[in-house]
Amino acid sequence: MAKSTKTQIEFVDAVDPEGPITINRYTAPKSGERTPAVKKQTISAAMIRRVANAVSVGVPRNLDRVLGASYNTRSALETLLAHTPEFQYGYPGRTENFETSSVVKRGHKHLIWLPDEPHENGVTKKREMGGMAVSEAGSIDIVYEALVLDDPNKYKDEIGNTIPKEIKRRHSQIQALLVEIGRQLGFKTWVAQNDKGISYKGQKLGEMDGVIVRLDDVKLLSSFNDAIRQALLIDVIWFRNGRLMPAVIEIEHTTGVTSGLSRMRKFHDLVPPVPTRWVIAAADADRQNVMARANHEQFAPMKPKFFPYSAIEELNWLCEKRKLKGVTEDFLDCFMEPCIPVLEE
Repeated sequence: MAKSTKTQIEFVDAVDPEGPITINRYTAPKSGERTPAVKKQTISAAMIRRVANAVSVGVPRNLDRVLGASYNTRSALETLLAHTPEFQYGYPGRTENFETSSVVKRGHKHLIWLPDEPHENGVTKKREMGGMAVSEAGSIDIVYEALVLDDPNKYKDEIGNTIPKEIKRRHSQIQALLVEIGRQLGFKTWVAQNDKGISYKGQKLGEMDGVIVRLDDVKLLSSFNDAIRQALLIDVIWFRNGRLMPAVIEIEHTTGVTSGLSRMRKFHDLVPPVPTRWVIAAADADRQNVMARANHEQFAPMKPKFFPYSAIEELNWLCEKRKLKGVTEDFLDCFMEPCIPVLEE
């Protein structure tokens, strides 16, 4: 893309389907010079996922901003993407906003994903941006406050091994965000019985505003004792008005996905047949594993959804920043991905 650059990259290998990508990188020799030593580098799967999560059809993206100026191979990934048929590059204007006015200045290089306008593979295509301008507002910052596990040794996986405290801490952070999201959206939240003693912001999860003390008090479940017993250890359940259940959520790391799905399936078979979402919340990097396990035949009746941590953080940010009101439950579906393909009728 930039004709002045002397750095050359050579594609070596890519691990399907999510990376990493291996490249050779070297500085192009001047006339008469010997070819310099080649430096092998890796474009990590984490970096690729971060870019993939930021890409939308037709929306210009500046990879330096997406990646926070981190990763020393970000320019290599940008170059590789620009040479693929579905990506073009361009220079939209850059807005500088003041209290009462806005000025458009020359912008930086952006990539644009245009899958319906492919170009020749192995070459780049510049897109004229017309009057398009990008406002480079600050990115979303998620601040997690102090969290204290009540007894880290009591948390076990499905085969009885103690769950590492780092994983349990991440699990509890997401659990606390889901409680806060539920409160902002007008839901009451059930938190797994064995997690109620965890402290967040100096308060136990079981005592946070909007958290249900007893499932027996929920009108929807009051006559279904077996369902109540099965729900006690489900990580998060959202209820509205005691009669509706917007979502049942299990927060899982890679090895716990099947156990979480199984726990929800047992609850699914015992609870009254009301519309809800059966959700696995997991790290973005676990998407492929969640999709594979959720597509097992025994889980099909639930039509599971994947709720990535990044989407939970984004939704929490929106709730806190914008104080959302009046949104419908369908709004939640914008942040969750169906694990089983939805067939068009």
